[in-house]
Amino acid sequence: MPVRIGEVMVQNGLLTPDQVKIILKEQQELQRPFGELAERLFNVGERDVERAWALQYAEIVEHVDPYNYDIEASAVGLITRRQAWQFRMMPLSHDAAEVVVVTVVQHLPRAMRFAMRQFEAPCYFVLTDAESLSDILTDHYPLDGMGLEHVISKASAPFGEIGMRA
Repeated sequence: MPVRIGEVMVQNGLLTPDQVKIILKEQQELQRPFGELAERLFNVGERDVERAWALQYAEIVEHVDPYNYDIEASAVGLITRRQAWQFRMMPLSHDAAEVVVVTVVQHLPRAMRFAMRQFEAPCYFVLTDAESLSDILTDHYPLDGMGLEHVISKASAPFGEIGMRA
């Protein structure tokens, strides 16, 4: 069973179990998203909600080797080299219905915010490991000085780490 966003927030010290119960009760009455209620009721930061959601999403989304994808040149052309490295993401395919984008979990919130503004079609994100993302970005969006160390940077990692706390 996938991890719930409230569990992620408790594991990362953003909420207590009692606060999660309060939010769930409010959620039943108001039919509002959990993260929105956590922000409003307990002052959880918007970025912390996004990071918790990214960790939850990582539990259920497909993890891929981008080299096993039939990468479409037209998808690669949807963003510039600078954008690919800045947001640590790469479009793999696209059609009128959706754009398939690969990134790593620690950069998922930022990549999603960018994708919502950049692409006209909805995005479906898949995840990969940092080394594979670095390799594919280097192959399709070469940029001097950019490499694996930029993909694994912890500056935007969820809760300062890659992955969930034990």
